Amino acid sequence: MAGKGKSKNRHSNGRGQPKAREGNQTVNLLGIVEFLHEHLTRSLCNGVFKRTRSKERERKWTLFALSRFWTAVIIRAPQSLTQALAEAVNGKDRLMPKVGASPEAFFKKAKNTQWTFFHRLYQAFIQSILPDAPKVYGAALGSLWERFPEIWIVDGSKLDAIAKRLKILWKEKGVILPGCLTAFYDLSRGITRELIFSQDAAAHELPRAEGALSHMPRGTLLLGDRLYALPEFFRKLSELGHWGLFRRKKGIKIKTIEVLSRKQGSRTFLEDSLVEAGSGQGGAKVQLRLVRFRRGRIKKDLVTSVLDPKLLTAKEALMLYPYRWKIERLFFDLKEVLNLHSFYGANPNAVAMQAYAAAIVHSAFRVAQARIAQEQGVSPEAISPAKLFPKLAVASDAVAVAGLLREEYRRLNPGTSLVEPDLGRMKFARTTLKAILVEKRKGKRKKRKFHPMNRRWRSLAHVSGFQN
Repeated sequence: MAGKGKSKNRHSNGRGQPKAREGNQTVNLLGIVEFLHEHLTRSLCNGVFKRTRSKERERKWTLFALSRFWTAVIIRAPQSLTQALAEAVNGKDRLMPKVGASPEAFFKKAKNTQWTFFHRLYQAFIQSILPDAPKVYGAALGSLWERFPEIWIVDGSKLDAIAKRLKILWKEKGVILPGCLTAFYDLSRGITRELIFSQDAAAHELPRAEGALSHMPRGTLLLGDRLYALPEFFRKLSELGHWGLFRRKKGIKIKTIEVLSRKQGSRTFLEDSLVEAGSGQGGAKVQLRLVRFRRGRIKKDLVTSVLDPKLLTAKEALMLYPYRWKIERLFFDLKEVLNLHSFYGANPNAVAMQAYAAAIVHSAFRVAQARIAQEQGVSPEAISPAKLFPKLAVASDAVAVAGLLREEYRRLNPGTSLVEPDLGRMKFARTTLKAILVEKRKGKRKKRKFHPMNRRWRSLAHVSGFQN
């Protein structure tokens, strides 16, 4: 992870998914700090600030300092921002920026700096790391990668409720949600390619997704749930040269034009048809393919704008669609593994900064996961982010502190040649492959209990009267 080493693209060289090895092979965890600092640079932040600013000015808490601070908060998960700010004032290590300003100055900056600065910074960071992000996820899709240059997944998720410990919420009886996210997940690189924050938790995700379609590379195949299976959304995809594959939405009228293929066995039924879809309310209709699958109680109806069955067969559509659930794992990693279910700020701008910092750290960790998988000869999906990410965070923290100690030793011993320890031999710098592999679930998946109070929720922006 220390440098910009070129990695082979498994999707382009035709190799199959590697077979995972069980054992105690050593896994190197170093390099995340260097990778983050290599791409989240001062020049990158300055460029984003100049392109985004209208009348804002940078003082001690520059966009560069804010980005370093929030990524350090994500990696370290401190008890409070006050604790993290004390480290920033003291200049504890390379992970935390040294800012000679009061905590009040930070809180004022976090409240008044529009979250769009962090959105643009996140976008610039993703573009910077793309050449170093191996396309090794989803190798089981085989030849589909030769027909579609990119396969993305789109979905939205409300952010978890804010804890009542925030002073502004002491008198609120209902649940307070800080906002919601719409994510576009790159299936081959295993990272988000776009993340859109809304301070209104009740905002509809479809308009946000439509606004982000222009950022997708031409020819991208987009997966999503039935929310996106609308004729208008398919038209927007086609206008931009993209494809869509979604679950059929009830209420959309479909007229069969031609049955392309039909296979029926004793227990299964598979039909591929060319159809005309429209809402029946005067809107223009679009031609799609409807893939219907039945097996016992299992029923799947998929609609796609890929009209050529040779480009995407009915069986491939059925095989590909379950990958849509990969984006649910993304939201789990952001909220549970990177602690995005706990918010430090009391305003939407600070919440958005934390969310985008989590996405930046997540992308760096996923690149590390891909490279570790390549080095160990396993599939990246065989590695558990819930096991790997905390180990990467500990290693990053330790390396940052070690860097400070190294500089202090040199300052105290001028002109003396010191023998420095090999950090790669330290316990924090390595783990075993077996310790980070995914374990098969034992028993049924646990269902999240629904609390009646969750029906009574309000957005943080409405409670605080925040306007941006």
